[in-house]
Amino acid sequence: MTYHGAVKVGGPPDVRELAHLIITKVAVGPYDNNAYLLRCRATDEQLLIDAAADAPVLLETVGDDLETVVTTHRHHDHWAALTEVVATTGARTAAGEHDAEGIDVPTELLLADGDRLRVGEVELTVRHLVGHTPGAIVLIYDDPQGHPHVFTGDCLFPGGVGNTWGDPEAFRTLFRDVNEKIFDVLPDEAWVYPGHGNDTTLGAERPHLAEWRERGW
Repeated sequence: MTYHGAVKVGGPPDVRELAHLIITKVAVGPYDNNAYLLRCRATDEQLLIDAAADAPVLLETVGDDLETVVTTHRHHDHWAALTEVVATTGARTAAGEHDAEGIDVPTELLLADGDRLRVGEVELTVRHLVGHTPGAIVLIYDDPQGHPHVFTGDCLFPGGVGNTWGDPEAFRTLFRDVNEKIFDVLPDEAWVYPGHGNDTTLGAERPHLAEWRERGW
């Protein structure tokens, strides 16, 4: 079946099968968080993006083996199940270098802008975006046989950038980083996997950038 990315807490995951990577999206927890499991087809190595909540659901999704858990940013709803997932799987922890101090579980791999992170034979690019939190990161998989796939945490959603709580400077930096590091370098076909809710594409959101700048959120 065609991947759509519309998942609900308590419902089944949605699975997208690419040439080199399998992406499984599942919704968990009281804040309808999205967690994404990436599995390399060549090696079966796996990486989980945001052990957000509902550890039993995440562990059932992961199965027997997990190499890495990446936390997109320091907000508790994105790592509430991290302790249990790491204790069960032995996976290493990774997070943005400027947000790690806000995550109660120690971070083994500190990620900076431009770093490369591997899951098996698949390479992800790390981009650091400032505004929603000081050290939020997004992960980009530039599929050599398709379009890019962008895991944005709470930095970009359908309809706007992440919450900056009315702080003009935080909005300015987040809007700048989203533009310079995502919209300016990736095509309209790039698929966006946010930290909550439904997916989108850069093409669907690009016409509204001026509107976002004008409204300030």
